[in-house]
Amino acid sequence: MRTVVADHLRAAGCEVQQFADGADAWQAIRERMPDLLILDRMLPGLDGDELAVRIRAISSVPIIMLTALDGLEHRIEGLEHGADDYLGKPFSLRELQLRVNAQLRRSSAVAPLGFTAGRFRVDPEHRRVWSGEREIALTTREYELFLYLVRNPDRVVSREEILREVWQWGFGDASTVTVHVRRLREKIEPDPRIPSFLHTEWGAGYRFTLQEVPA
Repeated sequence: MRTVVADHLRAAGCEVQQFADGADAWQAIRERMPDLLILDRMLPGLDGDELAVRIRAISSVPIIMLTALDGLEHRIEGLEHGADDYLGKPFSLRELQLRVNAQLRRSSAVAPLGFTAGRFRVDPEHRRVWSGEREIALTTREYELFLYLVRNPDRVVSREEILREVWQWGFGDASTVTVHVRRLREKIEPDPRIPSFLHTEWGAGYRFTLQEVPA
């Protein structure tokens, strides 16, 4: 399956390296960070979850989990370990290609001007965010979610809207949004247990406020 995927992506114009185990992949990633990583959770030696955690400690490179572990809890675990997207086996090579293209577009998109929103400063050209003087390390998907919320302040947005506008999915598992909101809170909130910016509106969705007011 790894060879089939690699051949398909090469035919689509991608430069591809493939590895049979996590340790070899980690060594190669440390030497040269790829533009995107397709990662199986069940790898020999260094498993995919641990590899994702290590990568997230040094990079926001997009990660697509591609695995037979497709249950709800497995998807949530994969996202919590740092994946931006999750595709279960069996899968369509066409769907995988579309998800790869979407992740690469997001990670390479360039917006012209930076802006300030409350205590946050955003540099869209380099996809960087600061809270005061502290830079916040966000993954590609976390950055897209943050950008959508900060551009829609004080408005309740549903998980379905976020899936549609940020993930560009017409349908999907809304728990994906829940996981990313939790991860985003851990990075932008002074105390994620008592959100000051990203509030849950029970039964409706989420509301982002630029005023630092505890829920």
